[in-house]
Amino acid sequence: MIANEEGLRRLMRLSQGGDKQAYAILLEQCGAWLARYYRQKIAPDAIDDLVQETLMSLHRKRASYDPSRPFLPWLAAIARYRWVDRLRQAYRNEADSIGNHDPSEDSHEEVVAAKISIDRLLDLIPTSQSDAIRCMKIEGLSIAETCQRTGQSEALVKVNIHRGLKRLSALVESE
Repeated sequence: MIANEEGLRRLMRLSQGGDKQAYAILLEQCGAWLARYYRQKIAPDAIDDLVQETLMSLHRKRASYDPSRPFLPWLAAIARYRWVDRLRQAYRNEADSIGNHDPSEDSHEEVVAAKISIDRLLDLIPTSQSDAIRCMKIEGLSIAETCQRTGQSEALVKVNIHRGLKRLSALVESE
């Protein structure tokens, strides 16, 4: 059975009301939907882990779901954030491994390809947004450190990160 908007919304409403059976069905259907969603975005061997991470996020965030709103966009937003987190993690790991590179080790072609993809995506958005995202989301700087490095105010850094991530997800989804 393929999950549809109304069915998932109804299952989520029931789950929020404490229906354990509805919650089990919801997680099963969301897992199948997420596997299809991620199949287009990541390597096949990473899909199961990312689906599980996303289902855990859904579990933690389920109280924040507003039953009067559509369910699939809410789930897609969670999935998109988990996916971006996975890319960011790969980017950080690659940056760490480049600093300690031993030529005798196996190549990290997938991680390098992910880093190049991230860099190319960041080049497609305004510089102020990509700078803020690089500082905070990739390098892990605080808001104050990002403000100092980019010359942007705290509010502007937050706005640029929000808008930049929104643009990045739109670019990725359009592909």
